[in-house]
Amino acid sequence: MVGTYYETFSTLYSQYNNSSYFRKSEQYRDSLLLVLDPSSFQYRVNHAAKLVYGGQDTEQELLSLLRETTDENPERGLIAYLLGFIHKRQRNLGLSEYYFMISAIADLENCIKENASFLELALIYDETSNINKAHKFMQVAVDDALFCNIEFRISKASSSYRIINAAYQAKEKKQKSNLQISLIAISILLAFLAAGILYIYRQMKRLSFIRKELYRTNRKLSELNNDLTTANDQLKESNLIKEEYIAHFFDLCSTYIDKLENYRKTLNKHASNHQIDELFKLLRSTALIDNELGELYRKFDVIFLSLYPSFVEEFNALQLKEEQIVLKQGELLNTELRIFALIRLGITDSMKIAGFLRYSISTIYNYRVKARNNAVVPREQFEEQVMKIGNYTQNP
Repeated sequence: MVGTYYETFSTLYSQYNNSSYFRKSEQYRDSLLLVLDPSSFQYRVNHAAKLVYGGQDTEQELLSLLRETTDENPERGLIAYLLGFIHKRQRNLGLSEYYFMISAIADLENCIKENASFLELALIYDETSNINKAHKFMQVAVDDALFCNIEFRISKASSSYRIINAAYQAKEKKQKSNLQISLIAISILLAFLAAGILYIYRQMKRLSFIRKELYRTNRKLSELNNDLTTANDQLKESNLIKEEYIAHFFDLCSTYIDKLENYRKTLNKHASNHQIDELFKLLRSTALIDNELGELYRKFDVIFLSLYPSFVEEFNALQLKEEQIVLKQGELLNTELRIFALIRLGITDSMKIAGFLRYSISTIYNYRVKARNNAVVPREQFEEQVMKIGNYTQNP
């Protein structure tokens, strides 16, 4: 009963903004602490409040008390308020806002109207230029102060309310002014839009003829694209031919390197064993060269005819009937056909052809002259026609 008396007068005097009343409030709090059990929750809360208002930092003790409460405990609002007060004093506005918010929620849960946390939150939001929130919380703080009819609270809330409300009204006025400017700008833009639509409508009429011309041009472009696609396909086929020749070339080179290595080993073996006669016999023999040349020409014939399988028939079609070439049994190409096969591949230099086929330049020249003289087309066009044998552009 005595504790209630002291607590009531301590709370009463704390509502007045006067230093003498504040001292009386603290004196009654000291008396309350003398009659309370030091281990009781009420004692710990009032002791922490005394230290806070005395300028001391009791954050850890208050945090411990806060953890012991829920939003349903009336004391939770005071504990959280004191934590917010400490952080506000330290200019830590983030944590101050957090604890004042907890205090406000607890007071709302317990229907406590003398809520000082709404006022503190309003002042924090005003300081951080969040005018909308500041105005909203200040309105609640004023309503609660009027409800409790506490002169000090009403005076403090009203003075702060005038400042925040003025800032809020200024912001509203600025927003309305910006809205008016935006409406004017939109009206101007609409006028430009209408003019643009009219201009576009006129341009559409003028573009109608151009569209028809573009349609005809696009058709021509489509035809050209088709031709380009066909040319690209032919180029791809040509590249495939080159790739196949390159692959065969490397395979052939690899084969000849292996054969040369084996031949070297054979010569080295005879030399190591002092078999001079056998060594000279191998060196004088042309059998190896003849065999390799025959194998080289056979591979050339196979590869060439795989690329141009109708070469013999088309070449004979360019010759007089009585001069057409008839191959022997087992032959794929003969010397004359190989000359023009090389020409078909783009090798037109008689010296290069002679070197490949191991004939004299005059022999190659005579073969070429003979074929031109026996052609069914003008002799100056004969080799040009040979270059077109198997040409993909002739395919339908």
